[in-house]
Amino acid sequence: MDRAKRVALAYFEAWTGKDMDGAMRLVADDIVCDAPAGRIEGAAAYRAFLEPFASTLTGTSLIAAFGDDEQAVIVYDTSSPRVASAPGAECVTVVDGRITYSRFIFDRLPFAG
Repeated sequence: MDRAKRVALAYFEAWTGKDMDGAMRLVADDIVCDAPAGRIEGAAAYRAFLEPFASTLTGTSLIAAFGDDEQAVIVYDTSSPRVASAPGAECVTVVDGRITYSRFIFDRLPFAG
């Protein structure tokens, strides 16, 4: 009853562990992501969005994860040399074991400049 949650957690563990290949195996080729900067479409564009940030991480902590078979929400905090605490959340839709839609929620302001 929580397949989407399990996929979301595996995806989170992969990208926060700097295993982008592992993370991308859980992302559908035609993923759509709505992020603070706008809409991102397709796996290549999604990876180009996420990988530069993930590569700078110095720490992560999972705050909460909730989900069912189709949707999951993960809430977390990340740290990097640029931003000591950057909380974020994702609400994902999972179809056939892969993330087809992601809504990223985070504050872009600390990363500006």
